[in-house]
Amino acid sequence: MKIEHIGIAVSNLAAANDLYTALLGVAPYKEEAVASEHVLTSFFQTGESKVELLAATSEESAIAKFIDKKGEGIHHVAFRVTDICAEMERLRLAGFQLLNDQPKQGADNMLVCFVHPKSANGVLVELCQPI
Repeated sequence: MKIEHIGIAVSNLAAANDLYTALLGVAPYKEEAVASEHVLTSFFQTGESKVELLAATSEESAIAKFIDKKGEGIHHVAFRVTDICAEMERLRLAGFQLLNDQPKQGADNMLVCFVHPKSANGVLVELCQPI
C-alpha cells in the first residue's frame, strides 16, 4: 500500500490550479467532473504520488459542507490498493467504519471507498484501486 494522493478541498479550482502550478512547478495533468459527488477535480503528479484538488459544484457536495465547516485545506489521504474489496473486508473485520458498502467509481479511473474519520483518528481515508 502506498499514498496515492492527498485530497485538498478548494473554493475556486482555477485559482487553486494556478497556486499549485506555481508551488509544484507543474501544471495539472487532468481535470475531471465527478457528478455523483458534485465535485470538479484537478490532479497534479508529484513524484510517485499525486495532489487532487476538489471544488464543489453543488451545495449538497461533501466538499461544500467540508469548506463551510473547516475551510479550505486537506480533505483526505488516499492509499492505493491492489484489491479494494479484500482491503474493505480486512478493515471491516478490524473494526473500521466504512462509508461505502461497495467500491464506487471515483476520479482518475479509480474504484474508491472511504473510511470514516471517526475510525481513523479524525482523518478521512480513501482506498483507491485502478480500474
